[in-house]
Amino acid sequence: MKAIVLTDGKAGHENQSRAFARALGCDVELVPVKFKSKLHKALSYALDRVGVRTLGLFEDPAKILTASGDAKAVLGTGSGTFYAAKSLARKLGVKCGVVLTPSGYDLSSFDCILSPTFDEPPKRPNIVEIPANLVANDEAFYERGVAEFRKRHAPDGRDAVAVVVGGPNKCSTMSAGWMKGELERIFAENKGCEFWVTTSRRTPAEVETVVDAFPFDYKLLYSRDHFNPIPAFVKLAKRLYVTAESTGMLSEACTFGSANVVALDNLNPGPHKFRRFVENLRTGGYVDGSRKIDLADEFAAARRLMGL
Repeated sequence: MKAIVLTDGKAGHENQSRAFARALGCDVELVPVKFKSKLHKALSYALDRVGVRTLGLFEDPAKILTASGDAKAVLGTGSGTFYAAKSLARKLGVKCGVVLTPSGYDLSSFDCILSPTFDEPPKRPNIVEIPANLVANDEAFYERGVAEFRKRHAPDGRDAVAVVVGGPNKCSTMSAGWMKGELERIFAENKGCEFWVTTSRRTPAEVETVVDAFPFDYKLLYSRDHFNPIPAFVKLAKRLYVTAESTGMLSEACTFGSANVVALDNLNPGPHKFRRFVENLRTGGYVDGSRKIDLADEFAAARRLMGL
């Protein structure tokens, strides 16, 4: 079976749609979509409320319509794809499934919505709540990642403690002083272990300087090297520390491997979805615990809603 995955060009969104397709047992046909303008996107909300579905709001609608006619479903993740998914599904006469909560659109006209709990979705028969972001990786992906990592670093047999450092966003901060304090605590709590770290493209330069000053056995600074050691961290580490704003990385760490996952709290005060995300994972035993996310029941519900 084949599913059309509409992509807004954001890797995090596209990967979640790919994971949805895999859960449905479908191969993927990728189709890019982009609203012609912000005005066209705003218009999509108004048209949706009156039941009008048109691909004319998007760039190159004819190309979107060339998507394979033998597809069994249309899938999308993110606000740039929700209306297009409905419109194309109607044209093809197939079911429409999306990931994340399509706020502002008519929720009842999606066949299946996989909505993270931190979005606080309404209780509807077509909404399936999931505790974290979907992850498209599989065991082969991690095997390749571990093999590539071992070419760069040979673990010495001690328990490995890994640290994944993201960067600030609208709901979090990250300072050199905060990073220094967190790393001092991590080293003190895990004496006798091997220590690994990676920063990201979002990590501030002053934070990377602090990371560089600590005696890690393996160190990847993104400003110097773009290799991705995270698959190996997920599979090999006994304990995995992840900055709390890194929702995608926390989702991956709580889904794969066997590490005890710890969220490093750099979140701003007050209630917001990043705080809800981490607290929900902690309540479920996925953060500050070694329990792993199993979406078998949720995927079974999604398949029923999609008729697959």
